[in-house]
Amino acid sequence: MKISESSWFDIEAYLKTDDRCILPLGSTEQHAHLSLSVDSILSEKIATDAATPLGVPVFPAVPYGLTPYFMAFPGTVSLKLSTYALLVRDILDSLYNTGFRRVLIVNGHGGNSPVQPVCAEWMQARPGARCRFHDWWRAPRTWAAVQAVDPVASHASWMENFPWTRLEGRPVPPEQKPYVDFDRLRDRDAQGVRDLIGDGNYGGHYQKPDDQMEGIWQIAVAETRALLEGDWA
Repeated sequence: MKISESSWFDIEAYLKTDDRCILPLGSTEQHAHLSLSVDSILSEKIATDAATPLGVPVFPAVPYGLTPYFMAFPGTVSLKLSTYALLVRDILDSLYNTGFRRVLIVNGHGGNSPVQPVCAEWMQARPGARCRFHDWWRAPRTWAAVQAVDPVASHASWMENFPWTRLEGRPVPPEQKPYVDFDRLRDRDAQGVRDLIGDGNYGGHYQKPDDQMEGIWQIAVAETRALLEGDWA
């Protein structure tokens, strides 16, 4: 049940029998030849595909996150950590105040991970609240499926290239890009990062066959759904 396709009457009726929901977290940042909204597209779709059979509401993906290292790529938007922490806390407070108690955060951007303590603090301050923070692509079964296809997989490479993150008429390079030197990335400013990684792919092929991607996707959906259905006690 997507919030964007629901009225408040629908949600009020739902909350009489269930208090679960999903909050996707995304980002607006460079993804080489893919959409700047890759992380938001993927987090909201994986959440929706996982929740639909259960009738659990899925809120719109938060489209901005923490990505200061990509600010030399036009179109990227980054929030300050303090701003983002307050934003996530305000959203969680709103969910709680309107009746939700169990919140699964489906995160689509690794840079957003520093806000996980906000979830712990929120639970401590709200009786009965539960919050799970789920990096969908890093979940054990999903990551194992990625590695089984090709262990050279990274940001903006084939592992984020799905039919729904591609840009029409925008072909991707046919070769496998070597991994960038991650040690050199750690002490670079945004322009230094761009100089080092070039088009934005950290390393790996740019695209894999759709049947392999669909296999990974179905594993990720099932792994996400299991968190919704699992023991919240």
